[in-house]
Parts: sequence; C-alpha cells; structure tokens
Amino acid sequence: MTTTDSGPVQQAEMDAARKWTAQHMDGDTPPFSFLYGGRSTTGLLKTWRRTCTTTKLDIRRTQRVVTFTDPATGLVVRWTAVIYRDFPVVEWTVHLKNTGKKNTPIVEKLQGIDANFDLPPGRTLLHYNVGSPTKPEDYQPLTADLKRGDAKTIATSGGRACNAHMPFFNLAWPEGGVILAIGWGGQWAAEFRRGNRGGMNIKAGQELTHFTLHPGEEVRTPLIALLFHRGDHIHSQNIWRRWMIAHNLPRLNGKLPAPMLCGTGFVSFAPWGTSNAQTMKVFMDTYKARKIPIDAWWIDAGWYNCDASIATTGYSIWSHTGTWEPDRHRFPNGVREATDHAHKKGLKTILWFEPERVWHPGTWLAEKHPEWLLTTAPDPTFFAADKNTRLLNLGNPEALRWLINHVSGLLKREKVDIYREDCNMDPLPFWRANDTKDRQGITEIRHIMGHLAYWDELRRRHPNLIIDCVSSGSKRIEFEAFRRAAITLTRSDYVPGYTLTEPNTTRLAANQSMIYGISSWIPYHGLGIHLIDTYRFRSLMSPGFVFDIDPRRDDIDIDLWRRLCAQFKQVAPYYLGDYYPLTPYSLKQNVWMAWQFDCPEKGEGMVQAFRREQSRLVSLRLKLRGLCPENIYIVTNLDDNRTLKLTGRALMTKGLPATLKNRPESGLWVYRCNTPKP
Repeated sequence: MTTTDSGPVQQAEMDAARKWTAQHMDGDTPPFSFLYGGRSTTGLLKTWRRTCTTTKLDIRRTQRVVTFTDPATGLVVRWTAVIYRDFPVVEWTVHLKNTGKKNTPIVEKLQGIDANFDLPPGRTLLHYNVGSPTKPEDYQPLTADLKRGDAKTIATSGGRACNAHMPFFNLAWPEGGVILAIGWGGQWAAEFRRGNRGGMNIKAGQELTHFTLHPGEEVRTPLIALLFHRGDHIHSQNIWRRWMIAHNLPRLNGKLPAPMLCGTGFVSFAPWGTSNAQTMKVFMDTYKARKIPIDAWWIDAGWYNCDASIATTGYSIWSHTGTWEPDRHRFPNGVREATDHAHKKGLKTILWFEPERVWHPGTWLAEKHPEWLLTTAPDPTFFAADKNTRLLNLGNPEALRWLINHVSGLLKREKVDIYREDCNMDPLPFWRANDTKDRQGITEIRHIMGHLAYWDELRRRHPNLIIDCVSSGSKRIEFEAFRRAAITLTRSDYVPGYTLTEPNTTRLAANQSMIYGISSWIPYHGLGIHLIDTYRFRSLMSPGFVFDIDPRRDDIDIDLWRRLCAQFKQVAPYYLGDYYPLTPYSLKQNVWMAWQFDCPEKGEGMVQAFRREQSRLVSLRLKLRGLCPENIYIVTNLDDNRTLKLTGRALMTKGLPATLKNRPESGLWVYRCNTPKP
C-alpha cells in the first residue's frame, strides 16, 4: 500500500496507471485522434517526425511532451501529459499549431481521448450523473450496464459544461475500472463503445470540430484526466475527491478556502437590484448584533448600472448586464462603502458579475464596442438566445484585454475578496452562428481559451482572490475550471423558497438528493436558504452556505438559528473529507436519505440523515464506511447530546442506530475515535 493524500492507494492502482501510460506514451498509438485532410491520425502520425521530452515538475508530478510534426504542411501536434506519482492519475491536453505558410487541410472529429481499454469477463457499469438543468433530478447518479456491442453517447447542451450531464464518468468492471474527466467549459461529447469481443473504446472531446488552421494559429483540445482504480467505485470516488483537493483546488496562502456561512439580502429584502449600501450595512450590523456568525457578505446581481429607470422608480433590471460600474444612485460611494463596512466586521466580500452576457441596446458594451459582441438569431431552444442578448467574445484579444483590465481594476478599487461569476445564457448558438463552414468549432475554442486566460490573469494580479464558479446554478462545472475557481456557491437554481407553488418538502428532498449526487465529484459547493428550521437548514447545509434572510425579522427563532450555525461550524471541516452515501438515491418522499463524511487521518467524521414526510420507518441502522474495525468510536447525537461508544466494526457491520420520530425530520451525528494512538 502507498500512503498518500489519497489515503491508502493500492499498489495495483498505481501499477495500472503506469502500465497504461507507458503503453501510450512510449508506443506509436497516442490516446487522441482526428482526421487530417480526410486521413485518420491512427496511421498518419506514425509517418510524422516525433520528439519527446520529460520534465520533473515537482516531487509528485512528471510532465512528458510528445510532438508530431507534419513535414508537408507544418502542422505541429503537441501532446502534453502529466503523470502523478502519488495518485493513479494521468492527464493530458493536445495542442495543434500551424507552423506553415498556408492554411492547413481540414482538421475534423478532434477527440481529446480516443483509447481502448481491456476488460475482464463480467459486467461493465458506467456510472455518471445528471448535471444542473434546474430540475429535481440535478446531480442524480445514473448507471448504464454496457454489454458487448453496446455504445453509450453522453453530451452536455447549450455550450455549458454541466448543463445536461456532469463531465465526469466512472467506468467500473469486476475488481477495477477507470474514471474519466473532461476539462472543457464548452460543448463536449463522450462515447463509450464496448466491442463484441469485450474491449472498450472511449472517445471524448469537443462535440463539433471541422476547421482549417491559419498560419501561426494554435488551438487545443479539452483537458483529459484518467484515474485508475481497484475495488468498488465508491472507493475510487474518494481517491478522486482527494486528488481534486490535493492537486486541483487553488490555495490561498497555501491553504484551501475554509467552508463558510454567507449573508445576503438579494431575495429576502432587496430583490433584483434594489439593494443599496445603507441597507447592506444595516444587515451586517444586525447579523453582528444578533450573533449570527457569518463569514462573508454577498453582493449579488444589480449593483451596477442596469436600467435608467432606477433614478425615478427605484427599481432596476438586473439582467441588463454590460455596464460594469456601480450604480451611483444606490451606491454613491461605490460598492466600496459596503465592502469596507464588511471588512470592519471581519467579513470577506463577494461581488457578482456576469461578464459574457451583454444586454442590447443601452449598455456600455453594446453602445461602445458592438464589434466585440457575438449575435445569433433568436432561438427558443437555447436559453437567452433572444433579440436583446449578445455574447462578449472572449476570443477577441481586444475584448479580453479590456475585460481583464476593467474587472481587475474594479476588484481592487471596490475591495472584493470573492469574484462570483455567473453566465445565464447558452453560448453555443452564438459560437456556431459565427463559424464559417471551414472553421466550425473555432469560435468556441477561442472563447474557452480566452475565458481560462481571463481567470488566470485575475488570479495572477490578485493572488488571494477566490473565484466562485456559477452559471444559472452550476451549469459550468468541469475540473479545469476548478483549478481556478475553488468553489461553487449555487449548485442549482432549483432552490426551496417561500413563494413557490410546489411544496417545500419536495424541493428540500430534491436538494438533499443534489448534495448526495454532487458530493462524489465536487468537494466544495453550496446553496442559499430563505427560512430557518432544522429540517430545511440541514437539507441545504453544505460547505458554502448562504443566508438570504432579513435578520431583523421578529418571527425568526434566533436561538435555533445560532444553534444550527454552531453545528455547521462544528461539522464543516468534515465536508472536505471522504464521502460515503449510506442509502440509495431517491427523490421519493417515503424513504430515508443519509450520507457520511469521514476524515480517517483524524479519526473523526459526521453522519446526516433525513426521514422524509411520508416515510413510515422510525428507525434505521446506517452502516458506516472507512472506519478502523478495532478502534472504538464515540458517537454524539447533536440534537440531544446523547453518546454511544461502538467499535468501528460494529458501526460498519451492524450500523449506527438512528431514530427520527417525526415526519419530516433530520438527524446529525458526529463521531471521533477514542482509541489511543500507539
């Protein structure tokens, strides 16, 4: 066994990763493909000049760069792979550059991965998840049983990476498998095809590519990552979570952002851009006075100039984005007046942006730089593809340069700690409407590359900046984004509220199920709450937790609110540990749902359980995972402070006895190992 940040990684997992990587890095069949002038690279690359360099990046990673050069056209294919020595992971990106003096032949069907895997006899299951389409099923775990001859194609929609499905897959066969992750903020597609003789071919990449490259032009494929595993797929999901935390989530001063409680007044008091600096200061003062321990103050949409009617009506149209300056009617001293007040209270500050969506006409970008904006014909198939919406083209160097300088200046001037970026539109029709027949996919590639460069430069200029990645919920989740954005504070726009026609218990059950599904892949996610009661609070509780509540209300049980906040602070560190679902996934109201977060290095963890409103079961035994069988654990019920002392073996085989007498009701337990360390 190899002890790493992933816990006990099996040597067989490391060996499988090394073997597969060596076969493809040292062989003549790289794990990507495309057609070039109608010819497949499967045979074509063997005839091109090949070079290879190896560089040790650090004690945990080695980089290998393989280049293939076409002597006839000057096309250079650069395949950059990173091999991890502490995880059974290999990742790569492919760049294509035209070093010749003429346009290249057509590059098409460019696949970031096109590779074969040998399968042992037995069932092969493909585990994957719904994305964030703003439905009760958001993040629902799905499984496809791939038999010989079967093929399964999965894609996102609208050009947002998590709009239909998450770009993460766990292919499991008897005693092992491989996780595939696609790092691409645009329109991706993946195909899993099992051969009649038992092998498996995986293809994945940008959905549509058919383009010529101009002289000097360079493009890239999605980032691909493979994680090889042995044992059940839940074990492999925790290796994935640990790899995400160890090598992907950005640090601030060497540390991960801590789980946090945030306060805002976006819906509860000042909706749709009617808030002002004075109200925010009153809210922050009231949170402090009532001893509600928030960590950050959140300024959401509408702080900017978004409609001229604000001067006479006091109401703004928050969706009229494109003039990124504070509205001086409500913020005469800028947003800085609110952020300075927050900092005096010891709070971080969050400021909402939506830089890519531009309202036309009337906004600064629409009037001053229409040449930077992409248009498309109105299409109800796509979200916000209407006559008034434009897409800021981040593939345009001038537009990108302006955005970097302007937003960077705002962040500095307004003293912002967390840059919250939204995208309430489908960019795909705008990209494709601006491609010519021989340049299909180029506008998307340019935009994705520009967007990543934008985030990179913001973080370079502001080393302590946290980026919050949202998009009508979290429709842009993909793992390359999370190398820049540590958090997503709104995992779904399907949120429980008090003005919705559906019963809130329906939405609360859906949000429990979202936490259940997303936690296998994303360690740091969050959502907001509008009312305070124990069941609701725990149904939404997650590493980033937002109170969209007017703290001045007299009908709120402040003692309960404080007690629930204290419980959150107690268990929050466990959210970055290992995750185990303890019950089957379900949206039904007649079941229990439960999960466990475990920190084996500390010998501590927590269990959450929900008895939904139609469940007849009063008690259930929840079989925990990841514990040391011989160790003794003290388990504390945080509702009544009663404790149990049980061995790890008993908790894993017989289970934690959980009793919830009411419907609906939630339970929260913490445990710690009571066995002295040798």
